[in-house]
Amino acid sequence: MMFQMLSAVLDVIASLVAGTCLLRVLMQSQRIPFNQPLGRFVFAMTDWIVLPLRRVVPAWSRWDLSSLLAAWLIKLAQFLALWLLAGAHGHLGLLPLVSLVGLAQLSVSALSALVLAYALMSWVQPDSVMYYTLERLCEPWLRPLRRIVPLVGGVDLSPLALLLVLQLLGMLLAGMQLSWMY
Repeated sequence: MMFQMLSAVLDVIASLVAGTCLLRVLMQSQRIPFNQPLGRFVFAMTDWIVLPLRRVVPAWSRWDLSSLLAAWLIKLAQFLALWLLAGAHGHLGLLPLVSLVGLAQLSVSALSALVLAYALMSWVQPDSVMYYTLERLCEPWLRPLRRIVPLVGGVDLSPLALLLVLQLLGMLLAGMQLSWMY
C-alpha cells in the first residue's frame, strides 16, 4: 500500500516537471513567445534543470535538446527511485530504456491533454490568447490528419482522430513498458 502511494506521488511530481520540460521543447520549436502566463510558468518550473544542461547540450535547429534531456533525466530519476523502493529487483540496465518509454507515454498523455483543451477552447473561447497558444501547439499534429479526415457537417473531426491514434499509441507503449519491467 505504501509503495503505491509513494509511486503515485512520484508519478505526479515527475510528470509535472518532465511534462513542463516537454512543453518547453514544443513551445520553442513552434516559436511561441514565453512572455505570457503559460511561458512564465514553464520557465519557473524548468529553469533549475534546463539552464545547467544548456551549458553542456546545445540546441539542434529549433529543438531544445537540453529540455528534452531534462525531461528524460527526471523520468529516469523517477524510475530509479521506484526501483530502489521496490527492493532493487529487476535489471538496473533496463531503467534508461524503461524511462525512455515512460517519457514517450508522458508525451502521448500530454499531447492528448493539449488536443482536448484545444478542442474545448475552440467551442468556448476561440478568441482567447490561450486558444491561440493551444492552436499553435496542436496544429503540427492535426495538419496531416486534416488532409485525411473530411469535415462532417462543417465540424472538424481531426482532433478526435488524433486522440484515437494517441490512445492506441499509449496502449502500445504501456504494453512495452510492462513487458520490460516484469
